[in-house]
Amino acid sequence: MDRVTETTVAATFCATLVDEWVRAGVGLACVAPGSRSTPLALALAAESRIEVAVFTDERSAAFAALGHGLATGRPAVVLCTSGTAATHFHAAVVEADQSSVPLIACTADRPPELWDLGAPQTIDQTRLYGPSVRFFAQPGVPDAATAGTWRPLASRLVAEAEGWSGRPGPVQANLSFRDPLVGAPADLPPGRPGGAPWYRVTPTRAVARLDNDAATDLVALLTHGDRARAGVIVAGRGAGPNHLVWATAAVLGWPVLADHRSGCRDSSHAVTHFDALLRSEPFVAAARPEVVLRLGEPLASKVLGQWLTAVATADPPAHVVAVVDDSRWIDPELVAATVVAAPGALAGFLEAVEPDIKPAPTADLWLDADRRAAAAISRQLHTEAAAGGAAGDEVEATGGGAPSEVEIARAVVAGVPAGGALVVSSSMPVRDVEWYGPNRSDIDVFSNRGANGIDGVIATGIGVALTGRPTTVLVGDVAFLHDSSSLAALRHRPITLDVVVIDNDGGGIFSFLPQATQVTADRFEQLFGTPHGTDLAALARAHGLTVVPWPLLPRPDPTGPGVRVCVVNTDRAANVALHGRLTASVLDALGH
Repeated sequence: MDRVTETTVAATFCATLVDEWVRAGVGLACVAPGSRSTPLALALAAESRIEVAVFTDERSAAFAALGHGLATGRPAVVLCTSGTAATHFHAAVVEADQSSVPLIACTADRPPELWDLGAPQTIDQTRLYGPSVRFFAQPGVPDAATAGTWRPLASRLVAEAEGWSGRPGPVQANLSFRDPLVGAPADLPPGRPGGAPWYRVTPTRAVARLDNDAATDLVALLTHGDRARAGVIVAGRGAGPNHLVWATAAVLGWPVLADHRSGCRDSSHAVTHFDALLRSEPFVAAARPEVVLRLGEPLASKVLGQWLTAVATADPPAHVVAVVDDSRWIDPELVAATVVAAPGALAGFLEAVEPDIKPAPTADLWLDADRRAAAAISRQLHTEAAAGGAAGDEVEATGGGAPSEVEIARAVVAGVPAGGALVVSSSMPVRDVEWYGPNRSDIDVFSNRGANGIDGVIATGIGVALTGRPTTVLVGDVAFLHDSSSLAALRHRPITLDVVVIDNDGGGIFSFLPQATQVTADRFEQLFGTPHGTDLAALARAHGLTVVPWPLLPRPDPTGPGVRVCVVNTDRAANVALHGRLTASVLDALGH
């Protein structure tokens, strides 16, 4: 129990914010220790209805809050002290902005009379994150005369973060506190009856629908007369309810090119190996669409993006229809001819389309090629593993000696327990999961693909795991080192978390880029390969974490708390060569 008995306005203000956040459904606060943030930190810790997770590093705290928002769709609070501490939130705030993830960033600040005077631990925190936030609040030093504004402010922060106007994202509350920083709250200003939040807001993104004319226009784009046009659905995160995506694909007879984050891969129309298929010129020529229906965020495959550009600029061009579930403009290839900003687009289409429309044969062509690609990849992986000293059907399950990065990605996706979550680092892990990972309808897959950074991956996984779900993180060695501060005190967290690290001693993705062949080997290693020479298993053990060997075996209790780290050593050059052989095997199977 806290021993403080003297009440202060600051403590009352903070307790009011926290109470209002609880009323609005906030359940997690990620706190980085500091002095100026004391009033709000104490208020959060005193509220039993909010879980408080403490992180020694502000960046880790912010990415954990981001991960929680990714997994739940509800904002977590992240709190830091004044000064440079607040700047360490910026990367997570940018990712939350780009990925439309709700987050409430509370930056404690010194009082205004200490600004611009050279006072210690004081920087300009006003609108620190610029246009990345949906809403900025700077209410000034708490004053009892403004107590009537405290609950509306707290409630609005949640509403703005959850996207009441159409797009979720981060908000910043810059909160100035004077000494004394320690105090107890007095009676709080009254809230709404029955514990209701101050504002009840229905986000427009949850109710937007196509009107009849817009639905009819969409039907005309996707069909012609009594037949569906030849088309393809490309589905990323935010594609919409998977049952609507699958129903649309079935009605139109179109394949679904989807990544794991979309939740749309487990369908009879899902094409898993599209990246390999689109490298085959004969297949691309035979499968040329009239329409591409792009749903949600871009996928990781560069080849897919290049194909979209090619079909949209062909003669005649394919008509690209981009559907987004919020106000973001998603068209990185500049190919969309029609943009539909309505989450209810597919529901409106299905209601408006004639029930006896004849589906196109497009899906059959893609699915047949996908089956051949899958068989070719499986044969090649078995051949590779057998050549390494293993044989038979057990090769892919055991790795047969040194596993490939492709095999690791496949095994990690397959090994996530049902109902669990997988967090994948940007760079090569997210691509290997997208290109080669098995389809799973019983897990959720997350990745920070808004800004595509490799920072905060472990912390993001911690935030997901704090929802109570068993969580696996698949990360490269550079990203693991980049976020090694998140290992501090990780063994004490009551979460179920496995971290699989692919250690190829450097930046593996650069070996796939032109730099690998267009600069000298020494210069490439200096600037891009960047070997680190760190014993990652020893680093994990230094933090008191359990290090287990590959393959990662299932836990006796899939939901039992505990953190495991598995470091798997691979070779960058061998990995590039394997990807080339896998592609070649698919091209051969397609008759390239």
